[in-house]
Amino acid sequence: MLFEDTYRTIEKPSEGVFRDRGSKFLAYAHTLNSEDELKNILIPLKNEHSKANHHCWALRLGTDRSVFRINDDGEPSGTAGRPILNTLLSHDLTNIAVVVVRYFGGTLLGVPGLINAYKSATEEALKQAIITEKTVNDIYTIEFDYLQMNDVMKIIKDDNLIILSHAFDNNCSLQVSIRKTKVNRALSKLDELNTVVKYDYTL
Repeated sequence: MLFEDTYRTIEKPSEGVFRDRGSKFLAYAHTLNSEDELKNILIPLKNEHSKANHHCWALRLGTDRSVFRINDDGEPSGTAGRPILNTLLSHDLTNIAVVVVRYFGGTLLGVPGLINAYKSATEEALKQAIITEKTVNDIYTIEFDYLQMNDVMKIIKDDNLIILSHAFDNNCSLQVSIRKTKVNRALSKLDELNTVVKYDYTL
């Protein structure tokens, strides 16, 4: 196989807490599918923790794990966002954002202390998370004559294609999700039936 068609992420939000010399670090892990969704996570947390000193975060996006962003939010450069991201990397997670809210306890932790605190808070949130492995799927629309219904449905069943939507009439249409490693085999079978197959997008 020339590419990976699976990726790891979390099923639902989770939280963790880490304390060091009076400072409290509250970590919030969330799933997300685009950078635009980050504000829907950050704004409520900033409102909830308006008296906190820092709201640092990191995110990783894409089934190929290629997109990442970090923000130290006033902490010394490299002491907050980067250790949060490194923790996501070590767990091989993507489509995820972790925000760590810090309440300063009056004692400076120094660079090593901060790095450890943001890493440890993130680890605590991930310990509470349900980690799941998902497949990378392509979405296609199949158009075919009603008389081909049984043949098309047999391919869908045999190749474990997932039906997302359907419209059945004299001319039928199905939108299906196909795991990337099974795309070529499924499409060649559908081609043999002379169906019309249109690529929609990757999920």
